[in-house]
Amino acid sequence: MAVKIEKKIKGYAVVTPEDKAKESAKSEAAARKVEELPSADVIQMHERIERPEILIGSTYKIKSPLFEHALYVTINDIVLNAGTEHELRRPFEIFINSKNMDHFQWIVALTRIMSAVFRKGGDVTFLVDEMKAVFDPRGGYFKPGGVYMPSLVAEMGAIVEDHLKSIGMMHDPDMSDAQRALIAEKRAAYEQRSKKNSDVSPAAAVVVADSGHEDIEVTGEGVSFPPSATLCHKCSAKALVIMDGCATCLNCGYSKCG
Repeated sequence: MAVKIEKKIKGYAVVTPEDKAKESAKSEAAARKVEELPSADVIQMHERIERPEILIGSTYKIKSPLFEHALYVTINDIVLNAGTEHELRRPFEIFINSKNMDHFQWIVALTRIMSAVFRKGGDVTFLVDEMKAVFDPRGGYFKPGGVYMPSLVAEMGAIVEDHLKSIGMMHDPDMSDAQRALIAEKRAAYEQRSKKNSDVSPAAAVVVADSGHEDIEVTGEGVSFPPSATLCHKCSAKALVIMDGCATCLNCGYSKCG
């Protein structure tokens, strides 16, 4: 059968039967290699997965000054690939319970939507950033430890973040040794300055003692910060103090002067 070539021929090559045999041999070898690879029996999360009879869960308490009664957030996890080296825990559903029924409607809606996202599977960590970015127009509040929460939804997001970290879905960013050394140096310098200021006359010492009745907040790491510290916009901790005329955070090392 003759084939008419309408374009200009710039080059050509002759395909011999030996070339065809080599190509078929290569494709067969690649297929055998794929078949020989070990396959793992991994079960992926899917929206049609059935709820097991028993789920592992954790309950977190929220005591907000915005409510008279505490909120109890329960997150239940499903175990995937149980008994194998690929065993994983993934969030499956969330419930919020409280004596306070003022916001029952939107709390039920929020938990149902979050549970649907959990059951959908995949990367659900985006919920943390979305929830922590919600601000209450009436203003936020400080948790014990001096951490500022812009809203109740933001604190729920912080709880989801803590839970995802506990099951290995999220990880804290590693702090470099230089940054740790800088924070330790700043804390030591502030403590040294505080000791120098305390070595004053007896009359002034009474004033210092009288002005120190505030409770010093303690963070989760057991580090205490001065009562006069202000909020750091970078780590949301009440650990920002003035050192050498510059605002410096004793929690994350942030400095306004760079």
